Amino acid sequence: MKIGLLDVDGHNFPNLPLMKISAWHKAKGDHVEPFFGLFRYDKVYVSKVFTSSRDYEFAIQADEVEYGGTGYGLENKLPAEIEHIYPDYSLYRMNRSAYGFLTRGCPRACPFCIVGEKEGKISRQVADLSESWRGQKEIVLLDPNLLACRDREKLLDQLIESKAKVDFTQGLDARLITPEIAKMLAKVNTKMVHFAWDFIADEHEVIRGLAEYKKATNIDQRQAAVYMLTNYNTTHEEDMYRLLKIRELGFMPDVRIYNKDQAPKITRYLQTWCNGRKSYYAEPDFYMFRPSKKSDGKTVREILGLQEREMVKSEV
Repeated sequence: MKIGLLDVDGHNFPNLPLMKISAWHKAKGDHVEPFFGLFRYDKVYVSKVFTSSRDYEFAIQADEVEYGGTGYGLENKLPAEIEHIYPDYSLYRMNRSAYGFLTRGCPRACPFCIVGEKEGKISRQVADLSESWRGQKEIVLLDPNLLACRDREKLLDQLIESKAKVDFTQGLDARLITPEIAKMLAKVNTKMVHFAWDFIADEHEVIRGLAEYKKATNIDQRQAAVYMLTNYNTTHEEDMYRLLKIRELGFMPDVRIYNKDQAPKITRYLQTWCNGRKSYYAEPDFYMFRPSKKSDGKTVREILGLQEREMVKSEV
């Protein structure tokens, strides 16, 4: 069979399901290649992770077309024989990095997140590291909440023993970091670690966990970021408070905006300033940040007409 694989998202991030589908078909002796619109195929797999991604708008010449991925519905899942196959990294010409999940599910049930509905509200082990890693120098983990899994120590041991650079992309739950877990995490050869602080009510637990991790690792802030959800249920004052506290603890804040189209200007400016990194380091005071040439060189304070009493001191 001639198989075509169409990655709808196209965000320069490898599509794990397509790599597994490719490996499964190649094991059967089929010819597999990235989809090309001028060719005809026996079967085409169309994968979409994000609902916001625009669908492929042209005709697909194939005897059969199968659509899958969260972008097409939460019920779309790979069959077990494909889900647990070693990915075909050659599909994306990759030889340095391994991508995969060790766990699925999350008990937090955050209302803005689909993981609980899609994967369940219990974090459980679904694979050993060997299922997706065979000696690559880097490991990119996509787990939603690895530390909530009861097998977390066994899985952390596998990462430690690998000696590979580990990128915790989806975040570790700082609320679950104990002194013992912090010591284990300190032994993982990390490329990048992400945490999250979405709700102001979690302040005590998040700060305690981040402090434990910092104490055990003394990691550089350029290797440890904290996702910070804004425009959901927090005020600008609460956003600034979290950002400054994250900075004070020695981590890099990473501003995420819920429904960016409806976010106020001050929140969008905050993201531009913070996540631009160069602007964040060059101007430590957010209100003195100059967003663009279009604003005639004015600062955020001047653009928004803010008075001193309306600003949260942003220098530490």
